[in-house]
Amino acid sequence: MERQTKVSVFESDVQQEIQLVKSKLNEAGIESAVENAYMTFTTTPTATTLSVKVDLAQEKQAFKIIDKWLLESRSSHN
Repeated sequence: MERQTKVSVFESDVQQEIQLVKSKLNEAGIESAVENAYMTFTTTPTATTLSVKVDLAQEKQAFKIIDKWLLESRSSHN
């Protein structure tokens, strides 16, 4: 069985942003997982930054989707 390498493609402490990015990736057929971005003993228990991770092979495609979403969301706020 091949071990899949997961890489972080988006981080936020806003749950709605995380869910939006995850749904955009899922719509494009990219499987993603959400993890706490800072799972170390040096961070405070209140650190809530979440990270969306995808398989390394889908990293470039995921970044394209996220960049497009970010551009669209910024232009709709202006």
